[in-house]
Amino acid sequence: MHITFPSKIEKLIQYMKLKMLPNTLFFRTMLLIFIPLISLQVAVVVAFLNGNWEKVGKRLSDNLSNNIASAIEIVETNPVLLPEIEELYKNNYKIKMEKVTEENKLSVKTNTHYGKDYKIVTGFLEYSLHEKFPNAMTSVYLANGRDDVVVLVETSQGLYRFTASTKNIFSTSIFGFVAWMIGISMLLFIVATLFLRIQVRSIATLAQVAEDFGKGINTPFKPYGSSEVRKAGIAFIKMKERIQKQISERTQMLAGVSHDLRTPLTRMKLQLAMLPETEDNKEFIEDIGEMEKMLDGYLAFVSGEGGEKNTFVDMNELILSIINKFRNSKAMIRYSTNDQVSAIQGREQALKRAVTNIISNAFNYGKTIAVALESNNNKLEISVDDDGPGIPEEKREEVFKAFYRIDESRNKETGGVGLGLSIARDIITSHGGKIELMDSKLGGLRVLISIPL
Repeated sequence: MHITFPSKIEKLIQYMKLKMLPNTLFFRTMLLIFIPLISLQVAVVVAFLNGNWEKVGKRLSDNLSNNIASAIEIVETNPVLLPEIEELYKNNYKIKMEKVTEENKLSVKTNTHYGKDYKIVTGFLEYSLHEKFPNAMTSVYLANGRDDVVVLVETSQGLYRFTASTKNIFSTSIFGFVAWMIGISMLLFIVATLFLRIQVRSIATLAQVAEDFGKGINTPFKPYGSSEVRKAGIAFIKMKERIQKQISERTQMLAGVSHDLRTPLTRMKLQLAMLPETEDNKEFIEDIGEMEKMLDGYLAFVSGEGGEKNTFVDMNELILSIINKFRNSKAMIRYSTNDQVSAIQGREQALKRAVTNIISNAFNYGKTIAVALESNNNKLEISVDDDGPGIPEEKREEVFKAFYRIDESRNKETGGVGLGLSIARDIITSHGGKIELMDSKLGGLRVLISIPL
């Protein structure tokens, strides 16, 4: 069941998801483990504090306050028994008891450091003393590095000071309990992290292999990890084999089509060459030439450069080699590059063909061409600007379709059969990049090629 919230709340929830939740599967899963683990620890510690530890602390404090009350009651009833009570408490209860003389009362009270800052240790004892001695003044403070607790009880008959170990009123088991909980939780967290990292690594490897395949890189892959990930890996391998088989069969079929179509066209050209030169024959020869050109373009488009292996390509040298072929043309060309742009991994001949198609179009329709090579946000960007007629914005997506031409501005005399941009996009997309068409500062068209580094 999906709960529908108002639009503002939905936007707030989406914003919090984007800003607060991690993006990766690893950290999201660790968050699902970490939050319940911490919540469980907090709940157990709170339950322990409110239950067992609180009961133990009260019971220990009540025992010490009862011992103090008993000693004071006996001494005030029979003052002569004070030495015997002091010796008894020292030997049997490990409690040092003394009755402060009148001349030492002021100094003892002045030098005491009361336990206001240590209520977690002295709180239960203070409460118990107030119950045992409602008419007396009682004070509790810690001494000897908090190892001892000192209790002052001032009654109508005098001031008594008791010194005992802090263990008599405070159970340190809580620290051991919390330490064990944290230790075991950290151990479980580490084990979960290592296990989850292995599972996520298999998914990340599968994603990288799929991305490489989309770029034309045949990366070896053996499925591993959980059964679901292995099934996905096996399904990917089967899909990859089917696609490669389909491409291979298509290439073989097109090779046969190329041979079958070229043979009759060649015979027709030979027969026409033997006939007298007339205007009709000349037009027929031009039609045959155009058919051959269309056939070459179509075969190049559908077959691509699938057989070429990936290498490291220096795009700066590649663009310079293309531009040098157009140096003798009437158009003026400018080229700027960033010396820090590194080589990219790809199919050199395919990339050269794509960039050649783009630059060739610029020369066909413009008089001034500007080519630039830059790196931006881990991407290599090639921009080609011209001052030609450009392409209307509503037709910029249409021109990437095979055999599509804008006849009003690009007629047969300009050359091409409407496959240049289609071939270029197919090649750039296979390298994980994209091609965008936009307005140029020169007044014509800008073609921006982006390829991840």
